[in-house]
Amino acid sequence: MGILPTLFPSGLPLADEWTTDGVSNESIVFPYDGTVVAEAPVGEVAHAERALEAALAVQPEVAALSAGVRRSILLDVAAELEQHRAELEDLLVLETGKPLRDCRTEVDRTLFTWHAAAEAVAQLRGETVPLDIQSGGEGLIGYWTRKPIGVVIGIAGFNYPLLLSSHKIAPSIAAGCAVICKPAPQTPLATLWLVHLVREVLRRHGAPLAAVQLVTGGPDVGRTLTTDPRIGAVSFTGSAAVGHQIARDCAPRKALLELGSNAALVVAHDADLAAAANAAVQGGFYANGQACISVQRVIVEAAVVDEFSNLVAQRMADVSVGDPRDESTQVAALIDERSTERVLEWIAEAVDGGARVVSGGGRRGTALEPTVLTDVPQGARVWDEEIFGPVICIQSVPDFDAAVAAVNHSRYGLQAAVFTTSLKTAFRAVEEFEVGGVIVNHVPGYRNDVMPYGGVKDSGIGREGPRFAAEELTVTRMAVIRP
Repeated sequence: MGILPTLFPSGLPLADEWTTDGVSNESIVFPYDGTVVAEAPVGEVAHAERALEAALAVQPEVAALSAGVRRSILLDVAAELEQHRAELEDLLVLETGKPLRDCRTEVDRTLFTWHAAAEAVAQLRGETVPLDIQSGGEGLIGYWTRKPIGVVIGIAGFNYPLLLSSHKIAPSIAAGCAVICKPAPQTPLATLWLVHLVREVLRRHGAPLAAVQLVTGGPDVGRTLTTDPRIGAVSFTGSAAVGHQIARDCAPRKALLELGSNAALVVAHDADLAAAANAAVQGGFYANGQACISVQRVIVEAAVVDEFSNLVAQRMADVSVGDPRDESTQVAALIDERSTERVLEWIAEAVDGGARVVSGGGRRGTALEPTVLTDVPQGARVWDEEIFGPVICIQSVPDFDAAVAAVNHSRYGLQAAVFTTSLKTAFRAVEEFEVGGVIVNHVPGYRNDVMPYGGVKDSGIGREGPRFAAEELTVTRMAVIRP
């Protein structure tokens, strides 16, 4: 049965009911000690097909909901979530294994996201077009509006399940789109509860429950959802390899991809080194390092690399490792044993190639020790690929020109940071770093949920943030009128 109390009905929320027909169950375990948290429903292709038919059937009704109703729904969901803040925090700790402090941040950001989505409703607007600027347009009236793109498939990652699902569902509602959410297999519980609360709010507003559905299951379920030619868009958060495949599978439908990265933090010679060292430690190990914009590559100008590295080494002694339910814990177990083994393998590969372990590098109970590496060799996966674990790598470069080149010498480009006291250097970073966001004198993992968030290169395409996501989930419709 697990340790989780009943928070939502059994089965999957499909069409206007929760169904258990053909639904199997799978144990969700607490990554810290393997305790069974709850039994979660596992869907099949037939459930995905049923969800698609239901979503397509109600899409015209969802699109016809007034802006006022959509805004009220979003605000009411935020109020429902607020009432369950503490329980959501505890649930997230159990299913993700993230420290309590990080789960509190996730719930705070989730609440903000639903409020921001409510505000985004009023920002979906069009404008007039001066058609008489071109010959033949004299006497014509032109304007364009925004219309819902259609049914949205929202696929979220395991690391921030409540927040990432909210970034799929809330903008879909704001845009007037029915949405089918598929959470990560390891972490479906918070999203199931979220969808239950959303559907109860929809019921109170007289809106169709099939506007928001949830399907779990394997890759065949995902392919069924993303390859149906009748959908409007897929919004995916996850690995680059899976995201690229989804983009190919769903073409020419729209794909919004928030993929991985190996985020860089650059330390210029004139930086506040204490602040930069704090940022490297803070930004590298929050959420157990399982964040796509957590610090991975630390690129330091040679003039200050020794002092900076010493400051980082000193701060490592204060990073607390242990039970994620403990208020003081900063790093706990990764999502599963396979992830832990992979990260250890990458560390060993780097050390065999000449990297030096400054701190960590092994296990502490079920957790992976927060790890700092230097002298990482060219081609090592801990530098080139997204490690998604509590590991940071420090590399020395001769000057800022070389730092820019090092940042950009990556197939990824989500966010990057620079620490400097020079406005010239800061603006160079903003102009020259090939990423979706540049953060000056703060961690590259800073994300405000109203800003346009997304990457370039293999880090994806499209932007999240309720206003920007809602626009992505609409299409322009041009009107030309001869009076």
